[in-house]
Amino acid sequence: MGKTVLVVDDAKPVRQQVGLALKEAGYEVLEACDGQDGVDQVTANPQIAMVICDVNMPRMNGIDFVACAMKIRNLPIVMLTTEGQPELVTKAKQLGAKGWIIKPFKPELLVAAVKKLAG
Repeated sequence: MGKTVLVVDDAKPVRQQVGLALKEAGYEVLEACDGQDGVDQVTANPQIAMVICDVNMPRMNGIDFVACAMKIRNLPIVMLTTEGQPELVTKAKQLGAKGWIIKPFKPELLVAAVKKLAG
């Protein structure tokens, strides 16, 4: 069984697209529809090896998710977003995010980042 990756994004098509790319590369995939759901998943699933997270979401955004998730467990987190403002990238990385990928993404680049960070 492959490592488990949590995909946190409020857009179901994005979760499906990311999930498909990861499943084809041999990873197990869990999904969360927003940051709060993501925190709940990280808390409930110790097998999660890595997180891919959107920035703009309802209830809890991706930056707040990174802050909360890192308090639960030190996980590699890659932000996957349409946002590219340097201050957002810097804030996410200060909180512990390991990478930043701009949508639309290339599946092979996403999988390469996951392989590098999650193994």
